[in-house]
Amino acid sequence: MTKSNSEKPQKTDVKVSLIGGHRLQGATLHERTVTASLLGGADIDLTDIDIPDGAELRITKLSLIGGVSLKVRRDVRVEVHGLRLGGVKDDGPTQPGGPTVRIDAWGLIGGVSVVRP
Repeated sequence: MTKSNSEKPQKTDVKVSLIGGHRLQGATLHERTVTASLLGGADIDLTDIDIPDGAELRITKLSLIGGVSLKVRRDVRVEVHGLRLGGVKDDGPTQPGGPTVRIDAWGLIGGVSVVRP
């Protein structure tokens, strides 16, 4: 993941499946990722990448049933937006500054769980 400047447009990854979730590794993601499935969540591991301070990595998850399991370093701030039946579990930093991962989770059933090893 690299931080974009104003001259270079951001790249977007798109992952689509009807049944079954997606397993995403940080090294294979760009600054924006969209994952869509009818049934199935997203298992995302971002512990192996260096997100620069001030950068924002955006992940949009669309599904009828399925949540998001996100693994990040302790210094990464996570913002969760969207509409879903299910809660958000995150014990991480909430103050502005530093690297940020924004999750836009849209679905009927499924929460967002953030794990910090």
